[in-house]
Amino acid sequence: MRTTLTAIAAIVVLAACGTTEAPVPEQAPASGGTTSAAAAPVTVTDSRGKQIKLDRPAARVVALEWGETEMLAALGVMPVGAADVKGFATWDTAVKLDSSVKDVGNRQEPSVDSISALQPDLVVMQSSRDAALVEQLEKFVPVLVTKGSDASDDLKRLGEDLNLIASAVGKTDAAAKLMSDLDTALADGKQKLAAAGFAGKPFIMADGWKQGSTISIRTFGEGALVSQVAIRLGLKNAWTGKVDELWGLGSTDVEGLTALKDPETRFFYNASDGEDVFTDGLAGNAIWKSLPFVKKQQVTKLPDGIWTFGGPLSCIQYAEALVKAYAA
Repeated sequence: MRTTLTAIAAIVVLAACGTTEAPVPEQAPASGGTTSAAAAPVTVTDSRGKQIKLDRPAARVVALEWGETEMLAALGVMPVGAADVKGFATWDTAVKLDSSVKDVGNRQEPSVDSISALQPDLVVMQSSRDAALVEQLEKFVPVLVTKGSDASDDLKRLGEDLNLIASAVGKTDAAAKLMSDLDTALADGKQKLAAAGFAGKPFIMADGWKQGSTISIRTFGEGALVSQVAIRLGLKNAWTGKVDELWGLGSTDVEGLTALKDPETRFFYNASDGEDVFTDGLAGNAIWKSLPFVKKQQVTKLPDGIWTFGGPLSCIQYAEALVKAYAA
């Protein structure tokens, strides 16, 4: 059964997280934070080690991942096109996209024709996507490839990806402000949790889905982005099972959760699409009901629309949700 779950989890990781940054630019925009017709040419080096040369900071940008879509909008550059706009509105509420943003297809297989029709200055996508798509796009538009995730230090990767995008669109000042705001939110949250006596307390973050009668659970290991946020808040990740090296994600079932024996563990989960397997699918499951965090009512559903593979604003949303849950 575990082998089947692992295979299913691999598919869902690809679909749900963007399979949820790169080197310092060689030349920053002259303005450092704004884009204008007279702005100087820009050269950045993306996660492939490839130089992306633009005559001026990009203004018409298409984003093929929700994390990058969020980052662009947060920087003040509304993308002209994005993958799965409707899905973005469901899973990522950190920013609101303008009605003018065109949908260019799903994240797994965006429409090259739809992207071309928008005549973008730049396309932003993650390195986990098909290299063949990059080759197709580069026939008519520069493509900037972000790293997207790095379970060895994902908060650092987030800042690098953000700075890479910001340099390409002439918004480095805005990027610095976003990261400063994130640092402040994490420091404030850590102080609040410590003052309330929760420093070092264990947590687990997960999401789940049901296929037939089988419920699969995706666990967020220590290297996952939102786990890194929680650790910066002074909490301890309770999941020690196997995870992948890119996203920091693992796979288990309800039986696998019995390894979490510490009665102080709190369980957080995401179910923004309305499919809540933890409240509905496991309601009558004896093993689930026997888990310490369930018996102690220490299970918290995150507010809808907090994207666990997003940008700085999503991370701030997540941090605030954790602090609120512990204060309740």
